[in-house]
Amino acid sequence: MARIDASKLNLEETVVEVSRVSKVVKGGRRFSIRALVVVGDRNGHVGFGFGKAGEYTEAIRKGVEDAKKNLVEVPLNGTTLPFSVKASFGASEVLLKPAAPGTGVIAGGAVRAVMEAAGVRDILTKTLGSTNKANTVQACVAGLRELRSAEAEAARRGKTVVELLGKRRAEQLVAANAAAAEQAAVARAAREEELRENRAVAGRRDRGGDRRGGGSDRGGDRRGGGSDRRR
Repeated sequence: MARIDASKLNLEETVVEVSRVSKVVKGGRRFSIRALVVVGDRNGHVGFGFGKAGEYTEAIRKGVEDAKKNLVEVPLNGTTLPFSVKASFGASEVLLKPAAPGTGVIAGGAVRAVMEAAGVRDILTKTLGSTNKANTVQACVAGLRELRSAEAEAARRGKTVVELLGKRRAEQLVAANAAAAEQAAVARAAREEELRENRAVAGRRDRGGDRRGGGSDRGGDRRGGGSDRRR
């Protein structure tokens, strides 16, 4: 499978877990920080990565860079998945089941992060076995790798989508994809507007802090000048 170019996607990052780990060496134990990060564009692309460093920010940065190298493309059926899938990694097993529009993301913390990053808005999930977040995320991504869109499956079988699903189901699929694309565009515009507002607020705070700092300096200079005149 060809690697997906992360520079062409508008990816958002989610820190799933940050833990403190240690390595036993001859001189004692050496501590470091490990971060599990999920990235996605909320439109069918998602990936996960691990980062380890001596500081939290550096571990998260390494995790983001690792996640961008392991992106997978998720075929969406409107706001949900095309069919049910079960996958496992280690002792963790994850069941992903399509849901009707309006259901929402019924999932735990680790699986929810992957589903939301991939752009799935209606899904039923169940975590079986171990609830270790690292294994759960990897099992979830492994399940998403197994999914194929109706177009890809029809091409593999040498059929058309209408022959594979039926005319009525194919029309429903087209309508669901169109509605999902419209909702994704609205949500993307809302997130971009929120980011612009946050940047504007941060800029005003920075400028306000500079002005306050300048006023205190001038006041100190005036007081210093007055004391010199009294002497």
